Amino acid sequence: MDFTLSPRIEEYRARIAAFVESEILPVEADRSTWDEHENIGPEALARLRAKAKAAGLWCLQLKPETGGQGLGKVGMAACYTEMNRSIFGPVVFNSAAPDDGNMMVLEALGTPEQKARWLAPIVSGEVRSAFAMTEPHPGGGSDPSMIKTRAERQPDGSWRISGRKWYITGAEDAAHFILIARTSDDPRYGLTAFLFHRDQPGWEIVRRIPIMGPEEHGGHCELAFDGLTIKPEDVLGGEGKGLKVTQVRLGPARLTHCMRWLGLAGRCVEIAQEYAATREGFGVRLAERESVQLMLGGLAMDIEIGRLLVMRAAWELDQGRFARKEVSMAKVHVANTLHRAADIGIQINGARGYSKDTVLEWIYRYARQARLVDGADEVHRMVLNRHLESEGRGFFAWPTGEA
Repeated sequence: MDFTLSPRIEEYRARIAAFVESEILPVEADRSTWDEHENIGPEALARLRAKAKAAGLWCLQLKPETGGQGLGKVGMAACYTEMNRSIFGPVVFNSAAPDDGNMMVLEALGTPEQKARWLAPIVSGEVRSAFAMTEPHPGGGSDPSMIKTRAERQPDGSWRISGRKWYITGAEDAAHFILIARTSDDPRYGLTAFLFHRDQPGWEIVRRIPIMGPEEHGGHCELAFDGLTIKPEDVLGGEGKGLKVTQVRLGPARLTHCMRWLGLAGRCVEIAQEYAATREGFGVRLAERESVQLMLGGLAMDIEIGRLLVMRAAWELDQGRFARKEVSMAKVHVANTLHRAADIGIQINGARGYSKDTVLEWIYRYARQARLVDGADEVHRMVLNRHLESEGRGFFAWPTGEA
């Protein structure tokens, strides 16, 4: 495994870093550009997205024929971390969840007709999208086998949907939806993925669920389905292949979260270092205090461990493997590192960190969800234990090349 960046990827990384510094951070610093949910407002976002497109920094994660640059997962890891030096970065480059994961799964599994209708408008930035899988109890959360929302085949071949979903990220602003519903009780082939548009009748947004942290565009919503009709051509990946769709989408999506979270963790360190370098107490700068040095040094080590775990998982995905245990390890470690980075950043900044004078408190509230979204810490640790039980000492085997 060689994580040396190619000159092409390094060029994109450097250009993104420069764009974030010169274009996005000044907008982030101007609170008048924020919306009521503490995200970037639509006018400022539209201006920055136009600049990102003009600079050739748009949808880097997709294949060239889809409208991207085909950087691969290792390239994405380097670039996504730079994007999220700003809290507003990823959405400017059209690399934010949930559109990011939805575009990649549509690119991988969509038919040419589905790509033209459902994918292309997301790629262009014309619409936003949502992935509707999670359900209220007793429905499915981290365990898709528990999904209760049902799709019943009609005499004309269409499907009629009934059920509920909740915590659907971006639903209020989304036009294109991917919905996971049960089409049979088969434990392996009982789920199917469907595509639908917000203007189709037979469903509604029950509420936008208030959350602890700042919100993505479109919030986190509860949806009710009572007669939504979906045509056969809007089945994604084939009937009974919904579990495959979730696997193709969620593995890389979990890792892209980690890529972005590393950027936020680094921003916390940056803010803490800047303050510690100038703030004095009892005649000593904070940066000279051993306690502060221990906090920042330990945090730097944790971020570097996270980078290596993310790069290892990205490399595995680029080799065509699912990288389930590698993604799980990265997800647990980076989520906790982000939370710790925000906490330490606030501690070093004191009252300033707790105030809204910096983005530390924004990141802190946002970071708490990292240990829950796309599988709680405990779920991923159980996944790792299953690998350990089945592989034994092979769990720790080194990848080997051909002789």
